[in-house]
Amino acid sequence: MEFSSLHTHTVFCDGADDIETMCRAAFAKGLCGIGFSAHAPIFKKTGIRTDWHMSDERLCEYIDEVNAARRRWEGKLAVFCGLELDYIKGLCCAADADIRALNLDYIIGSAHYLLSANGAQPFTIDGPPEEFERGVAEGFGGDGEAAMHAYWDAVAEMTAIGGFEILGHVDKIRKNNEDMRWFDTESADWHCRCAEIAAAVIRSGCVVELNTGGLNRGQSADTFPSLPMLRMLRENKVPVLITADAHRARDLDGCYDIARLTLLRAGYGEHVLFEGKIAGQPVWRYAKL
Repeated sequence: MEFSSLHTHTVFCDGADDIETMCRAAFAKGLCGIGFSAHAPIFKKTGIRTDWHMSDERLCEYIDEVNAARRRWEGKLAVFCGLELDYIKGLCCAADADIRALNLDYIIGSAHYLLSANGAQPFTIDGPPEEFERGVAEGFGGDGEAAMHAYWDAVAEMTAIGGFEILGHVDKIRKNNEDMRWFDTESADWHCRCAEIAAAVIRSGCVVELNTGGLNRGQSADTFPSLPMLRMLRENKVPVLITADAHRARDLDGCYDIARLTLLRAGYGEHVLFEGKIAGQPVWRYAKL
């Protein structure tokens, strides 16, 4: 079976290994391709300073290093240059002109941040539990259901705007809600929001990643998206790409066996592999599971 790993983070952002180490590991694991997707810089656009986004000053260096690895590994391993772009309404998104001008191989569009109606500071939905609790308290008056709807609103807006090829860990807001403290993932509201996004994705033309990062890091009991949402995606004929969200070389194919079985249970018989772009359009190849 063929697998790739397009959602990867290195020392340029919050990963532990450098680009060459990741390439060597991908080759040793028998992957047909590796793509680098550093967390894109956001400080200049948003004023938000973190320790997990790449700095604005290192963006050109990052692209140069990935392209150098592409040349070194030509004929042995397909190497692609991408970014993981945050959507924060009114501040940054994958469709921004400066991002499009980079001519990257692909972009992963992700919603990590929540904006509240009361103007509270944006907070990340997949940070530590105490950060999420503080954000819900300050931004939504402790109303987890309201935060959940704000998240799905952000995903819907991001999908409608577009500019990315891969929709990242689409239901990631579940990470801090495995005990259903904040909202019920078996409720009609949750089901309707998932179905809404599943239908919107096929209109957008992007693919959805099946992300095993939470499993690899011991932060989740299952994949993102979950099996029920994968079944909705399957009903809408949305293509799925298996990714590891790897922050270490050892995790480049982490829990891919679980990902494969989850896709089969959802009714998928194949997944997609990225083959680059032709005339600015992504080329996907279907491979059997």
